[in-house]
Amino acid sequence: MKLLHFPVPVGMACLAIFSRVGHASMFLAATLAALAKPPHYFREFARALVSIGYNSIPIVGLTTLFTGGALALQVFSGGSRLNAEAAVPSIVAIGMVRELGPVLCGLMIAGRVGSAIAAEVATMRVTDQIDALKTLSTNPLNYLVAPRVAAATLVLPMLTAVGDVVGILGGYLVGTTRLGFSSSEYLGTTVRYLESGDIVSGLAKGAMFGFIVAVCGCYCGLNAGKGARGVGAATTRSVATASILIIAANFVMTELFF
Repeated sequence: MKLLHFPVPVGMACLAIFSRVGHASMFLAATLAALAKPPHYFREFARALVSIGYNSIPIVGLTTLFTGGALALQVFSGGSRLNAEAAVPSIVAIGMVRELGPVLCGLMIAGRVGSAIAAEVATMRVTDQIDALKTLSTNPLNYLVAPRVAAATLVLPMLTAVGDVVGILGGYLVGTTRLGFSSSEYLGTTVRYLESGDIVSGLAKGAMFGFIVAVCGCYCGLNAGKGARGVGAATTRSVATASILIIAANFVMTELFF
C-alpha cells in the first residue's frame, strides 16, 4: 500500500514547481508590460541608477582587478609547460571580456544589489506599504519594479565594461611587474587579439544579467513571507536564484554567440 502512495508526494512537488514557474512567468510578462506602458517614475529610475551603478563601482573594480592578476599568473604557469607564455595577454583579455568580466559583475551585483532590492521590497510588503501604494492608485510594478529593472539592465553593461578594463589592467600590472613582459609588448598583444565581437558579447551578457538580478530581487521581495524571517528568506532566495540563472544564462548566451 505504501508503494501506491509514493507517486502522491512526487506529483505534489511537480505541481508546486509548475505553479511557481507559471507564477514567475506571469510576473515577468507583467514586468515587461510595465516597462513599456506609462506612467514612468523617472525619480525612482535615477535613484536606482545611482544605487546599482555608481555605488557598485568599487566592489566590481576590486573583484576584477585581482581576478585579472590571478588569471595572468595562472595562464603563465600553465603556458610555461607548453612554451606558450606569450599568450598570457591575449588569453587574459579574451577571458575577461567574454566570460569573467560579465559573470563576476553579475554575481557581485546579485549579492550586493539583488539582496538589497529583495530586502527593500519585502520590507515594504511586510509593513503594508505596497497595499498603501495600491490604495493611492499607484501600480507597484510601475513604481517599484520597472525603474529597478530598467536601471539594472542599463547599468550592468557599463559596469561590465569597467570590470573588463580593470581586469585587463590587473593582468597588465602582473605581467609587466612579475612575469617579464614589456609594456608595449603586453598592450600590443592585447589589442591585436581582442575583437569587437568579444566586447559586444560581454556587454550583451551584462545587460541580461542585470535584468535577471533586478527581476529576481523584485519577485522574491513581492512574494516574501510575513515578519523578519520572511524578509531574510526572500533576500537569500533572491541571491541564490539570480546566481543560478546567471550561470545558466551565461552558458546559453555563450552557445549562441560562439
